[in-house]
Amino acid sequence: MGPKVGTLIYIQSFKHDGSLHRTWSLGFVIEADEEKTVVVTNRTWVTEANGRKWFTREPAVCFFYPDKWFNIICMIRKNGIYYYCNLASPALFDGEALKHIDYDLDVKVYPNGETVILDEDEYELHQQQMGYPDSVKQIIKSEMKELLSWVEQKKSPFNKEEIDEMYQSYLSLLQEKNLREFKRVQL
Repeated sequence: MGPKVGTLIYIQSFKHDGSLHRTWSLGFVIEADEEKTVVVTNRTWVTEANGRKWFTREPAVCFFYPDKWFNIICMIRKNGIYYYCNLASPALFDGEALKHIDYDLDVKVYPNGETVILDEDEYELHQQQMGYPDSVKQIIKSEMKELLSWVEQKKSPFNKEEIDEMYQSYLSLLQEKNLREFKRVQL
C-alpha cells in the first residue's frame, strides 16, 4: 500500500550494495495510486551518505514509479522547469519512506528541451565495483531508451502545464491542511 495524499514522507536512495546514498527529509504526497507516487519537495533538507547536508533551493514535483527503473524530479525555477531523471530501481513505500536504488546514470532536460546524459563514468565504475548483474544492466539500458522516448514525446511529466497544475494542487493541499508553508513543517 502506498502513501496517502496529504501526508509527509521521507525519500531514501540507496546504492546497489545496500549503502544509503541520499535522504530527503520530507516530501509532501500530492498523488498516489498504483501507477505512480507524486511528491513535492520544497526547501527540503537533503543528507548525503557522507553526512553532508544541503537545502533544496526550489520546489520540485517528483515522480516515483513502482514499475519503472527511473524517477523524475521536476524542478520549478524562474526561467522554466528543469527535469532531473535518475535511473533507479522501482520505488517502494515501506510505510515511512519511499525507497529506491540509484543506478548512477542521470538525464537532465533543460527548459529549452536540450537533453544531456550524466554520470556515465560513475555508472561504469560502480557496475564494476558493485558487480551489477547483466540482468540489471540490460534493464537500465532498456529503461534509458524508454525514458529518452518519454522526453522526446513530451510524455507526462515532461509537460510544463502539467507540472504547473500539480504545483497548484500542492499549494491547495497545503492551504486545505492549514499549513502556511511546507518548509515550516520540516524545521
